Amino acid sequence: MISGIGIDIVHARRMERWRQNPGLLTRFFHPDEINASLAKGAGANMSLAARFAAKEALGKALGTGLEGIVLKEISVINRQNGQPELFVYGKTLEFLNKIGAGRIHLSLSHEEEYAIAMVVLEGKP
Repeated sequence: MISGIGIDIVHARRMERWRQNPGLLTRFFHPDEINASLAKGAGANMSLAARFAAKEALGKALGTGLEGIVLKEISVINRQNGQPELFVYGKTLEFLNKIGAGRIHLSLSHEEEYAIAMVVLEGKP
């Protein structure tokens, strides 16, 4: 059973400004995301934009927006085959468990200067 869906789009240029202020990166991103994204060199901004879109999409799927969620407790990491996977920790995980969401489906895409993410929450059987 689907318990929530969310979608968000982020302009990659926004991440360039955030990279000028490392405090913003550590405030909004899990350390694993920062390391993986910055390792992509010229693709770092797009990688960060896609991950931030995933966090926003999760908030929409939860029905809370970003209220009550700690963004660096949400981490998007790519599997070896490139498939993105969304992990949650701390208060965000507690909230996810409270609403009965058992599985998170994530899709990321990008085109030119924009990254988009879609999240589907599947309820526990």
